[in-house]
Amino acid sequence: QVQLVEAGGGLVQPGGSLRLSCAASGSIFSINAMGWYRQTPGKQRELVAHITSGGSTNYADSVKGRFTISRDNAKNTVYLQMNSLKPEDTAVYYCNAAVTTTQPMGVMTGVYWGQGTQVTVSS
Repeated sequence: QVQLVEAGGGLVQPGGSLRLSCAASGSIFSINAMGWYRQTPGKQRELVAHITSGGSTNYADSVKGRFTISRDNAKNTVYLQMNSLKPEDTAVYYCNAAVTTTQPMGVMTGVYWGQGTQVTVSS
């Protein structure tokens, strides 16, 4: 019904920047909140940044001042601009969205995840 496709991960040196994107497609009626999470081996997935449909944002303390989340509602896309990257930012980053989809008998809201994109910060 809904696919979230992430792009933009890769290898970057400490202090560098990357921009992640996540495009949603499918039988979309509307997209509510969107967010980015990350996970490292042996640890729980953690929230990195979150943005509401109205544009309100919140961030994990560890990324405040370095990461910026934004969205383009016309393109059903959310972005994560990551600056001043640190080795501890290394993780698989996942896109998340609460999406209302059109159904034969009306609409339904569900939470969807992308497949993840690897970000590695290393010299």
